[in-house]
Amino acid sequence: MSVGALISVEEYLRTSYSPDCEFVDGEVMERNVGESPHSLTQSNFIFAIRSRYKGLRVWPEQRIQVSAERFRVPDVCVTVGHPGTDVFYAPPLIVLEILSKDDSLTAMQDRIADYAAFGVTNIWIADPRRREGYVCDQTSIRRVAAFEVAEPAISLPVGELFE
Repeated sequence: MSVGALISVEEYLRTSYSPDCEFVDGEVMERNVGESPHSLTQSNFIFAIRSRYKGLRVWPEQRIQVSAERFRVPDVCVTVGHPGTDVFYAPPLIVLEILSKDDSLTAMQDRIADYAAFGVTNIWIADPRRREGYVCDQTSIRRVAAFEVAEPAISLPVGELFE
C-alpha cells in the first residue's frame, strides 16, 4: 500500500519509517508485518542460520537497492560476510519473505521479480499459516520441504521455521 505523494530516492533514504517501508518508483510502500506467526517464523529463521552457519550474516528488515528507483526491505536476508554499507547495493545470498495474512500474490510476485532481476539467486518464501516453504525465481514458485543452497552448503527443513 502506498503511503503518499511521490518522493525522491534521497528523501526516502534520509527518512525513518517504523516499521521500515519499501520504495518503488517514487512511492513509499508499507509492508505487512507485526503478527505473531510472522514474527515467530522470522525469529526461528534468524536463530537457525546464526547457530548453524557461522560464516553467514543474517539481516532482518535490511534495505536493499534492487534498481535505481527501487528499494526492497525483505523480512530477512543473508550474506557471506559484512557488505560494508548501511544500505545493500549488491545481491545478498538469500532473501526470505514471510507471508502475512494481508500479502497479495501480485505484490509478492513484484518483489520476487525485483530480487531476481537484481541477481538474488536464493529467493525463499515462508508461509506460517500453511506451514509451507517456497523457492522462487523470475518464472516459477515451487513448494519445497527444505530451503537449500549448494555453496555454501545450507539445508534448513521448512518445518523448523514454524516450531
